[in-house]
Amino acid sequence: MKHTPRVAPPRGDYSTLLSFQKAEVVYDLTFRFAKKYLQPGDRTIDQMIQAARSGKKNLLEGSKFGTTSKKLELNLTNVARGSLEELLDDYRYYLRVRDHDIWTKDSKQALYVRKLGRQPGLSYATHLKPFFETRPPETIANIAICLTHQTKTI
Repeated sequence: MKHTPRVAPPRGDYSTLLSFQKAEVVYDLTFRFAKKYLQPGDRTIDQMIQAARSGKKNLLEGSKFGTTSKKLELNLTNVARGSLEELLDDYRYYLRVRDHDIWTKDSKQALYVRKLGRQPGLSYATHLKPFFETRPPETIANIAICLTHQTKTI
């Protein structure tokens, strides 16, 4: 009998889900961004970190519940997408009120980040830390927007 490789990981194994892996990168980037570039006491810090965390955690929980309930898995995945949408709005707000450009989806920079985001094993430490340490906050916010879009559409 011929063995056919699995297209999707077994249910419950959230760590192998591309959406979870990207959500973890988005969380790591957002945590550092909010702590470094927002003023202490700004409620947006907690809101952004919580939205990124909720996106990641709801993908995890949805994957775990997917072993017993497809409906619950879909509901939690939709909650994750909603949280990531809130995070996108916060990054856009950050850029807008500071009169910074928001990259168009077909800009040279966005295309580069989308390509970066497709790399296997994407992690903050390996792939994004050098950008975080050398680029201005408006570039980091735009990178986060691109990666968050990728995360919520997987």
